[in-house]
Amino acid sequence: MPESTSQSEMLYRTLGSTGETVSAIGLGGWHLSLERVDEPLALRIVRSAIDRGITFMDNSWDYNGGLSEMRMGKALRDGYRDKVFLMTKIDGRSKQEATRQLDESLQRLQVDCIDLVQHHEIIRYEDPYRVFDEAGAHAALVAAKEAGKLRYIGFTGHKAPQIHLHMLEVAAQQGFKFDAVQMPLNVMDAHYQSFAKLVVPELVKQNIGILGMKSLANGVLLRSNTATPIECLHYALNLPTSVVITGIDSLEILDQALEAVRTFQPLNEEQVRSLLAKTATAGTSGKFEPFKTSSIYDGTAKNPDWLGEEPERIQELMLA
Repeated sequence: MPESTSQSEMLYRTLGSTGETVSAIGLGGWHLSLERVDEPLALRIVRSAIDRGITFMDNSWDYNGGLSEMRMGKALRDGYRDKVFLMTKIDGRSKQEATRQLDESLQRLQVDCIDLVQHHEIIRYEDPYRVFDEAGAHAALVAAKEAGKLRYIGFTGHKAPQIHLHMLEVAAQQGFKFDAVQMPLNVMDAHYQSFAKLVVPELVKQNIGILGMKSLANGVLLRSNTATPIECLHYALNLPTSVVITGIDSLEILDQALEAVRTFQPLNEEQVRSLLAKTATAGTSGKFEPFKTSSIYDGTAKNPDWLGEEPERIQELMLA
C-alpha cells in the first residue's frame, strides 16, 4: 500500500516514485459535462471537492468534445489550480497529433503546465509501438515535459491486462519508466481478465503510481445487486492504489465518495474473500465490465482520426 496520511475528510497517498502526495479519491472529469450536469453544478462539484480535500483531478482531451476540460479550467480559477494535482489524457499516437491535442488541453484547462499527462486508451497491441515510434506520441510528451508543459507521463487502458503489460514491456525496451498507470480496479475485475491480479503486482514492483478507475463503472456494477457503492469504493481503496478515480455528477455522490474515505479501514483477508465471493458469479463472464467485453467504451475506435496518421515509412510499406 502506498504511504498514507489522513487529514480532515480525506486520505492522502504517495503517487509511485514521484514523491507527490495525492488524495486517495480522484474526481473523474467525464461526468462534469453529462447532460444532467450544467456548468454551474460542474463548477460547484469541483470546488466543493477541493474544499473538502480532494486534490486529484482527472480529465481527458476527448471528454464530451472538450467541454469537461473547459469546465475544469473555469473551476480551477481563483487560486484553486494551486490546490490540485491536475491530470488529463491525449489520444494522439503520432507526435504531431499528440502535440496538437496537448496544446488544446492546456488552453481549455487555462494552465501553463499539467501535472500528469497520460496516453489514453492503450487498448490494442499495436498502440505501444505507435506511441514509442520515433515519430510517435511519446516523443511529443517528452518534448512537452522539457518545455515545462507537463511534469509526469503515464498511460491508461480498460480492455485487457495483457496489453498494459505489453505497454510496460515496450517502454522498458526504450529505457522509459512511466510515472503512473490507470486501469479498471473493481469488485468484478478480480474474476475476469484481472488488472488487479496481473498488472498491479508489476506496478508495485516498479513503484509506479496506480490509478484505479471504474470502481463503480458509472453504476453498471451496482446493477449486479452484489455490492453497495461503499463496498465497491472500499475494495478499490484497499488495493495498492495511489488514487481511486470516481465519477461525481452531484453533490450527493460527492458525499458518498467522501463517506467511503471516512469509513475506510484496511480490509483483512477474510473480508476481501467474503466480498469477492458475493461478486464471483456476476463477475466471471465480464458481463458487468462492458469496457472489457464490448466496444461501447472505445472512443478511439469510433473516432480513429483522433489517433493521427501512421508514420510515413509505415505508409510507404503499403506502396511497395
